[in-house]
Amino acid sequence: MVRRYLELVSLEEALKTTLSSFPYIPIVEETPLSEAAGRVTAAPVFTRQSVPPVHLSAMDGIAVRSEDTIGAAEQRPVTLQHFRRVNTGNVVPSEYDAVIMIEDVEEEDTGQYIIRRAAAPWQHIRPVGEDIGESEMIVPSSHRIRPHEIGALAAYGVTTVPVRTVRVGLIATGSELVPPGTRPEAGQVVESNMQMAAACLRDLGATPTHYGIVPDEPEQIREAVIRGIRENDMLIISAGSSKGTRDYTASIIEDLGRVFIHGVAIKPARPVIIGAIDGKPVIGTPGYPLAAYTIIREFISPMMGAYGLQPPSPETVPAVLSTRLDSAGGTDEFVLLSVGRVGGRWVAVPQSRGAGVQMSAVRANAYMKIPARKEGVMNGEEVQATLMVPQSAAAESLLITGSHDPCIDYLADMLREHAVTLHPTHAGSMGGVLSLKQDTCHVAPMHLLAEDGTYNIRYLEKYMPETPLTLICGAEREQGIIAPEPVTFDELIGKRIINRQKGSGTRILFDHLLRQRGVDPTEITGYGREATTHLAVALAVRSGEAEAGIGVYSAAKALGLAFTPIGTERYELVTRTATLEAMPEVRMLFDQVSSDSFKDTLHRLGGYRTEETGIIRRIP
Repeated sequence: MVRRYLELVSLEEALKTTLSSFPYIPIVEETPLSEAAGRVTAAPVFTRQSVPPVHLSAMDGIAVRSEDTIGAAEQRPVTLQHFRRVNTGNVVPSEYDAVIMIEDVEEEDTGQYIIRRAAAPWQHIRPVGEDIGESEMIVPSSHRIRPHEIGALAAYGVTTVPVRTVRVGLIATGSELVPPGTRPEAGQVVESNMQMAAACLRDLGATPTHYGIVPDEPEQIREAVIRGIRENDMLIISAGSSKGTRDYTASIIEDLGRVFIHGVAIKPARPVIIGAIDGKPVIGTPGYPLAAYTIIREFISPMMGAYGLQPPSPETVPAVLSTRLDSAGGTDEFVLLSVGRVGGRWVAVPQSRGAGVQMSAVRANAYMKIPARKEGVMNGEEVQATLMVPQSAAAESLLITGSHDPCIDYLADMLREHAVTLHPTHAGSMGGVLSLKQDTCHVAPMHLLAEDGTYNIRYLEKYMPETPLTLICGAEREQGIIAPEPVTFDELIGKRIINRQKGSGTRILFDHLLRQRGVDPTEITGYGREATTHLAVALAVRSGEAEAGIGVYSAAKALGLAFTPIGTERYELVTRTATLEAMPEVRMLFDQVSSDSFKDTLHRLGGYRTEETGIIRRIP
């Protein structure tokens, strides 16, 4: 009987069972030296030759018999009768046992040399085996080969290295899957989980074999599993691990072997399967990409460690959480984060928690675990952030929280040339102001229209009255109605729209215009449906889910939609003046905003006026 998904076990218990159920014996392969960096040796590597193989001169000079130089002094020079002119690296003939530097000899017209100092035996000679002697060990077993060691191994005559590896078969199941490079149609999904798994496994030193996409047909999946087990030491099956009507993975594993665990109390990735066929591990991962990634990180990586492949141990830092996170008690939840140093402390900003949002993993540089015993983490609470990048790289990250604009992506690209990584979070203009007030971001992009018709300053004076702030104008940009065909504001009232989220500058502008016209928002279909970015609005319109929405021109242009202007607003980036003075990364951001290159980008995107771009304003 296959264990049911609802029979959840804890992550700790599942990992303990997984690591104790198999012998984890790696196989050994001889890998070419050029591909050995990063691999773990399966046996000690010895040299079969001495380096140097003969006595070599360490200097340009003359090879001499040291006994012939005895007594040489400044007042009693000695003319040598026996010598050999040598250069650095030349073989020193066996009858000589010292080299005198050419700078320390006087050459006579007869070709003989005069010396004024005695030579010590073996001076300036690299003796046989000075570097390494024949039969000496170069590196031991269980050693991860570092890139610079490849040179030494080559110099010592090594051409192949015995390394540990594990053969892992990868099977992607799902009739909806299409290969990478295919533009998916409605209902189709590009197969990506096993692409990711293969990359992670190679990075760990395993040898993955991808068996392609297998449709949701039990017999075809069964045939692929039988072949995968026969040809590998371990098998990973993507999708079909839950309780859906076309989820066959657990029953096939049970039929061919044994299912130890079906369901672990973790999020994402509850419906994971741990089983065995022919004594070999078989892992069934959920179909959602971030769930699959969680299983690779929390189960597959420790298993590779059990095989002796030495997965890296990531650093952790204590970080202040920027926002409250609720979580279901009884389940360990993993949340991807953007972390950076703000105000002398680490700050963690959660990414989207959707298991299908792969950009969360792309944007993240860390993750955290909300333990099963907790039902959430409060805003401002300290958490342990596990870094996905070196700590030095995380420390150079800029956390930008606030209004979304497509130009932020281009700024992020420009900053990478200066080793600064931008981590934007689309929280709306008010969300950015509040984050800046809490000192949980470096910079807040904003465009908040005040009652007096000005932008931004009034809100900052209200919410951060005592804090010196510096603003830089990104651009004056056009806001308008995005629709398949041009739509006026009065016509918009009768359309099915998609709105921006509460607190966003776009939402505040929209509500302001509705009040001017005396329109009740509840009369507008779709007013309550929210998107967090301008591109999300444009995508909803293009897909037909909405007939219109409010956004910037560049988003409409990017997706080939009509745009009807309704106003021009001031889009600024604000930071604490102390942060600007203390952090070169923030100053670099301001420099990029002021650059001609950024203005050229804005002109290319369209819908921006750049007369005010780079203009600084300060409060107070």
